Amino acid sequence: MIRAIVITLSLFAGSASWAQLTIEITQGRDNPTAIAIVPFDWQGAGVAQEDVAAIIEADLQRTGQFAPVGRDDMLSRPQQASEVFYRDWRALDVDYLVVGKVLPTAKGLVAQYEMFDIYTQKKVLSASVADDIGSWRGIAHRISDSVYEKLTGIRGAFSTRLLYISAIEQGSGDVNYRLLVADVDGANERVVFESDDPLMTPSWAPDGERIAYVSFETNRAAIFMHNLKTGERTQLTNYQGLNGAPSWSPDGKQLAMVLSKDGSPDIYVMDIATRELKRVTRHFAIDTEPSWMPDGKSLIYTSDRGGKPQIYQVTLANGYEERVTFEGDYNARAQVVPDGSGIIMVHRKKGNYHIAMQDIQRGTIHILTKTSLDESPSISPNGAMLLYATKYQGKGILAAVSLDGGVKFRLPSRFGEVREPAWSSYIDH
Repeated sequence: MIRAIVITLSLFAGSASWAQLTIEITQGRDNPTAIAIVPFDWQGAGVAQEDVAAIIEADLQRTGQFAPVGRDDMLSRPQQASEVFYRDWRALDVDYLVVGKVLPTAKGLVAQYEMFDIYTQKKVLSASVADDIGSWRGIAHRISDSVYEKLTGIRGAFSTRLLYISAIEQGSGDVNYRLLVADVDGANERVVFESDDPLMTPSWAPDGERIAYVSFETNRAAIFMHNLKTGERTQLTNYQGLNGAPSWSPDGKQLAMVLSKDGSPDIYVMDIATRELKRVTRHFAIDTEPSWMPDGKSLIYTSDRGGKPQIYQVTLANGYEERVTFEGDYNARAQVVPDGSGIIMVHRKKGNYHIAMQDIQRGTIHILTKTSLDESPSISPNGAMLLYATKYQGKGILAAVSLDGGVKFRLPSRFGEVREPAWSSYIDH
């Protein structure tokens, strides 16, 4: 069973107070795991710049699987194992307890932390994490990743990042478009590129440093590659007609895209190093929205060659094509879950556009969202959650749902509308 809740997380203290996205949990699970994250001890000079424990609490609560204990309810605030009195936490019906401290180093910061199982009275996790650039939030997210994986068996994705596009109407009636990158909780947001011309379909390379997207700054659609680390920006296409829907291969060496330079829109693959193009589909219908299978050997894409938009798959080695979806009169914008077991897509049912998942082996479809006009799904690298764009109170926002449909939250924007989310791969530290 699941429970309906509405909680706004205050994630944006200090330097993150200007962040565009907020997070509102709208649905969690019954009987979430009770966990206490004691405020971390700061062992440096002055006041700690960030509340590491609060960030961990927010990360875990956002999954809908955990219920952090309020600080006012804590009977004690231990900083190390010798200070943990299990009876205090049993009295609060706490399942797990996390304690820790943050220390300055010559290079940056290091956090040491421990987690205890209250009912077995055993330490179940003890680790440290360092950050050479002194990122408090980075350290907190990595601790969240570790705690989440220990308790669920699933790798955490709190240290990943988001790309999305905002559209803000100006007083003159013009629209300002911004491509933004942020932590997965919306903090540390920064503008990657800004334009008075539309921006579309951002896509992450697996290395987490390069992105690709469509810009209309040249008075027609063109695909650009942008290195977030160096700031270098390169135009990849400038063909007549459609240039769109860039999608990185799993090894980051190729980019699938849609071009209409040879007639109707078809799928092409570009070798990033040589810029060599290979045409993948050849059909008079519209073939668009390519996405890679995890093994990099085939693509799925949207085509209306059967009369209405459906998902097809093409094997790159021999060009063999087959239809993948049959249920419903509209299936589009497909992505494959990381383990290859299912396809996430926009599915129309009774006139409403929802996000749905199709089991690849069985062909069955499970609708994940109940809102309307849902689009642009993007899956977390651990396959646990997905982001999508939707409408809420007449405004374009981002929302998220777990792949079993049990956990949901919204990420409304403080400024303008947001759309086209893209969730990064895991980022090496």
